[in-house]
Amino acid sequence: MRIAVDDLSGSEVAAFLAEHVAEMRSITPPESKHALDLEGLRRPGVTFWTVTDDNGSIVGCGALKALAAGHAEVKSMRTASARKRSGVASLLLGHLIGEARRMGYTRLSLETGAAEFFAPARALYAKFGFEPCAPFADYEPDPLSVFLTRAL
Repeated sequence: MRIAVDDLSGSEVAAFLAEHVAEMRSITPPESKHALDLEGLRRPGVTFWTVTDDNGSIVGCGALKALAAGHAEVKSMRTASARKRSGVASLLLGHLIGEARRMGYTRLSLETGAAEFFAPARALYAKFGFEPCAPFADYEPDPLSVFLTRAL
């Protein structure tokens, strides 16, 4: 597998992200959906990576969004349905943590869902040392959200 910064210009990545946003909208009401769409991921301060397999197909993605000096947010973590539980997410999250350190961040935070659907994601984040925290940045308390953070 290969992890690389993606400029979000390709049709495959656009389709991969559209599927992600559609899935989040099907699970979470609009007021609790925080997934960034393609335009949101193109904003300044966001770096986006794709994971591709040996055939060049996208099997995962993730982003870092700058919040404040030393603090970034993990965004748009997604693994292709056919590749779930195959190590893609662990590989990518490890990469994002390393890149965040390289970029000078000292804290990473994230928001994920509280529903059972998100239990594997919460377990992954816990495995990588993320712990519950209060809402950060522009987030408000939400019973459908779980907020996590970790020092780097």
